[in-house]
Amino acid sequence: MAALDKGITRGGEGHSGKSWTILGQVYFPKAMTDSTFAFETNSQPGQFVPVHIHPTQEEFILVQEGVLDLKLDGEWVRAEAGDLVRLPRGIPHGYFNKSDKPARALFWVSPARQLEALFEKLHDLTDVAEIVRISAAHEVDFLPEEANA
Repeated sequence: MAALDKGITRGGEGHSGKSWTILGQVYFPKAMTDSTFAFETNSQPGQFVPVHIHPTQEEFILVQEGVLDLKLDGEWVRAEAGDLVRLPRGIPHGYFNKSDKPARALFWVSPARQLEALFEKLHDLTDVAEIVRISAAHEVDFLPEEANA
């Protein structure tokens, strides 16, 4: 990865015009360096990312619009616009838009490790088993489906 370049990445846009669609959700990369990877998500009602673990990274979520329900270390919590969610490495977590309105959030992960490469490989994939396999090879481990209940 390159050094952080100065500038602005606008809301609803990705750095250098890049975006990824992963299981219907749109991800916009905001900034990428070895030390951090920041991206924006736009989650429609009913969309979610199942419970998973980052064994080598800390993750933060700043909810910008709407509400996200999170399964955080086995417990349900709710984050609203303006709230910051802190996800230490190794803690199981997933996020879900259970509301009837879209949600938008800024995520950042530190260190970046293989996350940008993972998103590149997951772009437009629809086979969930393949997504889980590729994710595990990039240091993101999904838990069994019952962890989402």
